[in-house]
Amino acid sequence: MKIIVSALVVGLVLSGCTGGGGLLDKEDRVGLSGDGSFGQGGNMEPGSIGYFQNSIGDSVFFPVDQSSLTQQAQAMLDVQAEWLIENARSEVLIEGHADEQGTRAYNLALGARRASAVRNYLVSRSVPADQLQIVSFGKERPLEVCSQESCYSQNRRAVTRVSGALAG
Repeated sequence: MKIIVSALVVGLVLSGCTGGGGLLDKEDRVGLSGDGSFGQGGNMEPGSIGYFQNSIGDSVFFPVDQSSLTQQAQAMLDVQAEWLIENARSEVLIEGHADEQGTRAYNLALGARRASAVRNYLVSRSVPADQLQIVSFGKERPLEVCSQESCYSQNRRAVTRVSGALAG
C-alpha cells in the first residue's frame, strides 16, 4: 500500500511541475513567472514592474531596417507613458535591438535609433526626459535565434525596462 501511495504522490507532484494544470490552478499561478517560478515579473499589482511587463507590455517591434514607430507601437507606448507617469519614480532604460542581418556596427546604430525613437515618443507624451535612458544592444541579445523571418521579427524591437522605486 505504501508503494501505491508514494507513486500517487510522486505523480501528482510531477504533474504540478509541468505548468499544464497539475496541482496549481490558474488562480494559484498568478504572481508566478511564465515558467512557474517567482521572478522579476511576479508581482501583478497595477503599480508593479511585473504588471508593467506582463499587462502593459514592455516591447515594441519595428519593420526591417527601420526605426520609425508603427501605429501599433505608438498605441502601446501611449499606454506605457500613462503607466510611467503614474508609477515610475526612478530611471527607465530603453533597450534598442536588431536582428542578426547586417554588421555589428550597423545594428548597434539601428538599435540606438530605435531606442531613441521610443524615448522621444514617451517624452512627447509627458514622461520626464531625465527619467529615460537609452542603450543599444544591436544584434547581441536576440530573443529568438534562427535565420528566418519569424525570428528576425522578434529581434527587431525596443524594450522599456523599469527599475527602482515606484510611486505609492
